[in-house]
Amino acid sequence: MAKQKDTSRKDLQSESKGILKWIEQLGNKLPHPFWLFVWIIGFIIVLSAVAAFSGISAVDPGSGEVVTPQNLISGWGLRRFLEEMVTNFAHFAPFGLVLVMLMGVSVAERSGLLTIILRTMAFAVPRKIVLPVIFIIGACGNIGSDAGVVIVPPIAALIFMQMGLHPIAGLIAGYAGATAGFTANFFIAGTDVLLAGISTEVVQQFDPTLEVSATANWYFMIISTLLLGIGGAFVASRFTIPRTRGFAMGDGSVESYDEAPKLTATERKGLKYAGLVTLIYIVIIAALVIPANAPLRNQETGGVVPSPFLRGLVPILFFFFALPGYVYGKITGSITKPDDLLKFMEQGMKDLSGYIVLMLVVAQFINLFSWSRLDTILAINGAEFLQSTGLTGPLMFTMYMILVAFLNIFIGSGSAKWAIFAPIFIPMLAQLGYNPAFIQLMYRVGDSITNAISPLYVYFPLLIGWVRKYDKNVGIGTILSLLVPYAVVLFIMWVVLLFVWFWLDLPIGVGEGIFR
Repeated sequence: MAKQKDTSRKDLQSESKGILKWIEQLGNKLPHPFWLFVWIIGFIIVLSAVAAFSGISAVDPGSGEVVTPQNLISGWGLRRFLEEMVTNFAHFAPFGLVLVMLMGVSVAERSGLLTIILRTMAFAVPRKIVLPVIFIIGACGNIGSDAGVVIVPPIAALIFMQMGLHPIAGLIAGYAGATAGFTANFFIAGTDVLLAGISTEVVQQFDPTLEVSATANWYFMIISTLLLGIGGAFVASRFTIPRTRGFAMGDGSVESYDEAPKLTATERKGLKYAGLVTLIYIVIIAALVIPANAPLRNQETGGVVPSPFLRGLVPILFFFFALPGYVYGKITGSITKPDDLLKFMEQGMKDLSGYIVLMLVVAQFINLFSWSRLDTILAINGAEFLQSTGLTGPLMFTMYMILVAFLNIFIGSGSAKWAIFAPIFIPMLAQLGYNPAFIQLMYRVGDSITNAISPLYVYFPLLIGWVRKYDKNVGIGTILSLLVPYAVVLFIMWVVLLFVWFWLDLPIGVGEGIFR
């Protein structure tokens, strides 16, 4: 029998204390994210002019190029903005990924398939395991680049609802797992290949015999994934779930069940055929990937990482959700005609209308910041400052990761930052006997952990839209105060794990140790 959970509104600020209350109060005074990004763009434009006239510069350690700021308050800046404003928006990579991915998920959700599956999972899996599993899946979602950030939070929200918990708690947990643990994974992902390629290019400048492979950090990242699952579950149960109990639910309510609702004969039949379609689809994809000369493998190397399979994972996942969702809907009656499929996708797009508007200004910010070259100058000067301190050992490691984590709030591209940091820190620490793979590993920890709490992260507006779907009164400050415990706790756990690994001198990847 279903119980209706009381969703009466409480004073949100009364639920937080100390620094979290300060973050919440300050953040909730901020304007709508659209206007926030407009203000930031204005600041970047003015700062670019000031920086250009002041004559500041930085030397790119990789190419030796002198990087100077570009004045955006100029004829060049005006022309480029007007000519590329529409292109910036239309070609903004996360934009297309989110739209395509969520159209497929919308079919599976609105047909009823996702609800039935997740409700069954919620009762089949012990609650103590459900929370860590959400974070582990979120971390492993980066095998499909940013697909995990798009898929995991809304599914986590549905799982939480089936457990009688507020869906906003699920959104926060899923988002934190997919962003704070972005480089952790059980598998070798595109990030491993991308960063290893940059590292190899740098190390071969002083030792042509060295190479950093894609598996150089694999052992550490496997354990990190498990650790993040445990730490994320602790934060969710200790902070997130209690904080969200008083949040409103819009026009809906949270349902909890004393026992698992029984499936009807039609639902069982729908699940059976949806499962059969899913199995056939998986077999087809496997046949296109597993054989040596399969069309979705890399046609030059024959490998899977990188490959058309990973680059095309978003459309593959679109059909993974849409096909069984359509079959389930046809059998259960939630889809009576082909046009119903279109309505489901249209409804999914309506939920994203606020996100689409936000992306117009977010895309401009990302490009204007890059055009000004202030991002590159900031990263180079930050790295040179740390190098000038002369610190070594664990203290230097900690400062290094904190610096990367801080810069990550403002500069989203992990590969771009590593292209700047690698030529500075790999030679510097290699002289002290440290393995370039270990130096890369420390960078990955810092580069992941602040994704969750950065308001400038390209998927943060998407999270805001999801949250306000359930409670329109939740502000940016409240969302950030819910995410900060994840960043702090997971960063501490990650650093402790790194130091334990360092002191025990364990291998960090295939054939790679901490020291050269």
